[in-house]
Amino acid sequence: MHASSRPSSWSSSARPAAQRSRSVFVDADTSGGAEDVHALHEEAGATGGLIAWGTLAITPVTGDAFPTQMACILIGNLGASVTEVVSDAVVTEFSRTQKAGVLQSYTFIALAAGSLLGNLSGGYILLKTQEPKIMFTAFSVLLGFQLALSLSTKETLPSSRGNSRNRLVKSSLATNFHKQFSNLMTAISKERILYPLTWIMTSFAVVPIFSGTMFCFQTQYLNLDPSVIGLSKVVGQVMVLSLTILYNRYLKRIPLRCLTSGLQILYALAVLSDLVLVKQINLVLGIPNEIHVLCFSALAEALAQFKVLPFSVLLSSLCPPGCEGSLFAFFTSGLVFSGILSGVFGVGLSTLIGVSSVDYSSLPLGILLQSLAALLPLGWISFLPEKWTADEKVVI
Repeated sequence: MHASSRPSSWSSSARPAAQRSRSVFVDADTSGGAEDVHALHEEAGATGGLIAWGTLAITPVTGDAFPTQMACILIGNLGASVTEVVSDAVVTEFSRTQKAGVLQSYTFIALAAGSLLGNLSGGYILLKTQEPKIMFTAFSVLLGFQLALSLSTKETLPSSRGNSRNRLVKSSLATNFHKQFSNLMTAISKERILYPLTWIMTSFAVVPIFSGTMFCFQTQYLNLDPSVIGLSKVVGQVMVLSLTILYNRYLKRIPLRCLTSGLQILYALAVLSDLVLVKQINLVLGIPNEIHVLCFSALAEALAQFKVLPFSVLLSSLCPPGCEGSLFAFFTSGLVFSGILSGVFGVGLSTLIGVSSVDYSSLPLGILLQSLAALLPLGWISFLPEKWTADEKVVI
C-alpha cells in the first residue's frame, strides 16, 4: 500500500449523490404531510443496511467475492444515507419546538456515544476472534433491532398537529419532486444560508488530509500496533462527546463567527501534533509514541467533527418548513464531497513533495503546509454571521 493512499475513501464516494437524490425524494414524498412516510424511508434504509451487512457476514473472504463486497458496501452506504436524511429532517422539525441547539446537541452526544461503543465493541471482537464476519453479524443483528423498532414506532411530527401539511396532496411524485427541488434551490440561494454552507464546506476542502500517510508512517515506520490507532479513535469520540456537552452548557452562547474562528485556529495547532510525532519530539519530552498517538492523534479529527455542530444548529433555525431533509442532506453530502476533495489534495501533495512508504523525510513539510492551509478559511470568515448565537431564535 502506497503511503499516500487512503483505504477508506472509496467506500464513501457514493454517498453524496445518494444523499442529495434521496433527500429530495424524502421531502417530495412527505410534502403532503404524511409522517408515516418518514418511518417508511427509515425502514427502507435499515432494510438496505441489514441486507448489505448480512450478505457480508456470509460471503467468503476471497478475491472472487470482491464485486459482491463492493456492492454490499454501496447498498449499506445508500441505506445509511436514507436513514441519515430522515433523521436530520425529523431532528430539524422537532427542534422548532425546543430551545435552539438543544436537540442537535443531544443528537451529537448520541452519535458520539454510539461511535464510542461501536469502536470499543468492534475492536474487542477483532482482538479476541480475529474474525471480521462476527462483527458483520453483530452489526446485522443491531440493524435488525433498528428495523423492528422502526416498524413498531408510531411517529407523530409537530407539523401534523393541525397543519395543512397533514393532508395528502393529489399531485404526482414527479410534481412534488420538481417542487421540492425548486424549494431547495430557493433556500440555498439565500445569502444567510448559502454563505455559511460555503464557508463550512470550503473549510474542509482546502485542507489536505494525510490520514493514509500517517497510518502507514505509524504502522510501517514506527511499527505501532493497529489496536493503538483504533483506541485513539475511541479517545477522539470521547473528545467529541465532551466538547458537545461543553457546547450545550457554555459554548453555544459564543457568537458563531468567534467560536468558529477559535475552533479553526485550534484545529491548525492540533494538526501539528503529527509533526511532533514525525520529528519524534515526543520522545525527547519522555512521551512514548503509543501514548502520544493515543492522546493526540485524533484531536484534530475530533475538532473537525465538532465544528459541524454549530452549523447544524444555525441551518435548523434558518431552514424553511418542508425543506428539512433536502437542505440537511445537501449539507451532509457537501461535507462528504469536501472530505473527498481534501483526501485527493492530501494524496496529490504527498506525491508532489516525494513522500513514499520508504521515505518520510518530506512529511514534516507536508504537515506544516496542512496546518497553514487550515488557517486559510479565516480569510473568508466574514461569510458567517457576526453576532448569531445558538440561543438566538430565528423566525422563518
